[in-house]
Amino acid sequence: MREAPGAWRILVLNTLAFTVCFACWMVNGVLVTFLVENEVFDWDVAQIGTLIGMPVLTGALMRLPLGILTDKFGGKPVFAALLLFCAVPMFLLSQVHSYLGYVLCSLGFGMVGASFAVGIAFSSVWFSKGRQGTALGIFGAGNAGAALTVMGAPGILKWLTADGVNLEGWRTLPMGYAALLVVTAVLFFLFTSNKHPASRRTLLQMLKPLRSLRVWRFGLYYFLVFGGFVALAQWLMPYYVNVYSMTIVTAGLMTSIFSLPSGVVRALGGVLSDRFGARAVMYWILGTTVLCCFLLCFPKMEIESPGSGIMARKSGTVTAVTETEIKVGDVSYTLLPPVEMEFEDDKAHLLPMIRSWHRPAVKIGAQVKRKELLARGETHIFFQANVVVFTIFVFVIGITMGIGKAGVYKYIPDDFPDEVGVVGGIVGVMGGLGGFVCPILFGHLLKALGLWTSTWMFFFWLSLACLIWLHIVVRKISVKEVHIE
Repeated sequence: MREAPGAWRILVLNTLAFTVCFACWMVNGVLVTFLVENEVFDWDVAQIGTLIGMPVLTGALMRLPLGILTDKFGGKPVFAALLLFCAVPMFLLSQVHSYLGYVLCSLGFGMVGASFAVGIAFSSVWFSKGRQGTALGIFGAGNAGAALTVMGAPGILKWLTADGVNLEGWRTLPMGYAALLVVTAVLFFLFTSNKHPASRRTLLQMLKPLRSLRVWRFGLYYFLVFGGFVALAQWLMPYYVNVYSMTIVTAGLMTSIFSLPSGVVRALGGVLSDRFGARAVMYWILGTTVLCCFLLCFPKMEIESPGSGIMARKSGTVTAVTETEIKVGDVSYTLLPPVEMEFEDDKAHLLPMIRSWHRPAVKIGAQVKRKELLARGETHIFFQANVVVFTIFVFVIGITMGIGKAGVYKYIPDDFPDEVGVVGGIVGVMGGLGGFVCPILFGHLLKALGLWTSTWMFFFWLSLACLIWLHIVVRKISVKEVHIE
């Protein structure tokens, strides 16, 4: 079946507009980190997490209503109006001088995140069912806008502020983003054609799929793969700065290793989902995410623990005690001497380093009995949480989230072909809420536990819950198929 005339042109323009929106949506991750690091504002980690999450909140909450509006009026007027509307609070961000003002502007321009629901609904009506997974995967590659911000914005801020000499120069950045939104709105309106879904339904009919448990299961998956992506695309900036003592520019480049491939690979996720099915794709995605997050749970640490000691093989009198030997009567016991544990942060230790030694527990002349402790064992473990290994695992997680985003949205046109806008909207809301909730949780977990790796602990349990739920559903389907046969 051939696609509707102009389908690929609409897809390109949708993807371009979504890329711009996503770049604007992610600006707080860079900008807030810059403002705090340069002491322009004095915000703690909890406030930083909240500010990073604020744009994501409105972007999430507005996805359902904008998805419904797109189903009703078509994507052309809705997308263009959204871009113009969000340019206003983005510009006003350049004028703020308080935490409250920053919060309100973030809530306003955060509506660009709802562009996803508009673009998904508008793209899907132009393509046949067999091509929708690929088309939506290509559209979703606009997530790469996050990478454009984390790679480019730190360098632009450095230039605008004359490398920190004129810190007020940061205010030009949101002005530039506002101008970009206006230009994109004009281009989108001039070069797209409008199209409505084939069926015309009432609002209650459109909302009927929300009673299905499948919608909420898809929403949980998307909470992880999209919400997690949005959260990490911003949270990794302060993570690298604080844990690995990087500059903001370097941290932005390292974060792009996560966000850029994750956005681009979404198109591949659409192709894989069309070929192998969403279920198989999600099995691999969730399983890999569980493993990687588990391995990232361990922070840089030094642990001292009791080790294997030495006991007397027979009774007698201690006649000699040194760092390397204890003699009881005519019997000698060899000791491992103490080791000086010196570690340098600039040296890469890819694996945990383990050292063990003995410390004498007796003195010369002491009477000891058989099996009495002669020397205590001490074990010292050093784990560096090496930045290279860390970044490799983060890169893999970015890839799995990118493919997973396409996998989730392959379910929707297959299971709800006439309600893509509504179902895509509510699933998008869940994903967007993940992007809002996660940074706030990260901030509070960090404040409570004092561990930056609490981020990965949270993702480990969340991805494990998704994997278990998927497996339960697959088992039930398998049982039904066996009974039918």
